[in-house]
Amino acid sequence: MSFKLSLPPQLESFRDQLMQTKQTFIRVKSQDTRKTRLWESKVGGQPYLPKSASWPCNVDGEELYFLAQINFAEVPKLHPFPEKGLLQFFIHDDDLYGMDFDNGESTDNFRVVFYPEVDQHESALQTRHETREYDTLPHRPDECYPLTFELAEAVVPVTDYQFFQHFGGDFFRQFEDEEWNIMDAYSKANRPEGHQIGGYAYFTQDDPRRPEDPMLLLFQLDSDQKMDLMWGDMGVGHFFIREKDLLALDFSRVMYDWDCL
Repeated sequence: MSFKLSLPPQLESFRDQLMQTKQTFIRVKSQDTRKTRLWESKVGGQPYLPKSASWPCNVDGEELYFLAQINFAEVPKLHPFPEKGLLQFFIHDDDLYGMDFDNGESTDNFRVVFYPEVDQHESALQTRHETREYDTLPHRPDECYPLTFELAEAVVPVTDYQFFQHFGGDFFRQFEDEEWNIMDAYSKANRPEGHQIGGYAYFTQDDPRRPEDPMLLLFQLDSDQKMDLMWGDMGVGHFFIREKDLLALDFSRVMYDWDCL
């Protein structure tokens, strides 16, 4: 990995402090649509589902829609994320894509499923060939886009609440009339857009996490023209988890959030 920090001239004196916030994360890249194995990492298409398992449903018993899955055997190692197993995300097709504004951890209309062991015998897995109708989703669930992974690095962006933990809520005020210009220049140069696992999160609005209850970025799925994926108006979707839950492979308390312009 080769990381270069781009800064506006007014922030050069803070370069060392900013570099101390550098984190390694897993960059996720979408590939052209193609048929995949059931256990491959992907957005949309046919998910991995053993014949012994049931399709995830919402609180009313309605089947949810498969959003994405990550096979950690395909992912570079990064603590504290698992080195194997398959993680899946399912959401509802309502106007909020299954998110609860008041309680991001409510699983009434979304599910995160983890399989610690992956069976690669297709005879043991379910397949569906019909296309289900849906009302509102950020993606086309019947289209499959494989994912690839690579390690990358980034420093803390303004959008992540951890910036203000490091530098304080009034950091940019010291630049007086140039406050907003310098903040905007830094934001454009260090913006964690795109899909990723771990690291700092990107938001078009506000970070929903609370500093007193820190959560890691489990998965960020950004709007992506290649996949015809759009969260509202050029938004971004997130799933967050507490580190102790991640280490325990307990995905029952994941926070789901998305925002848009």
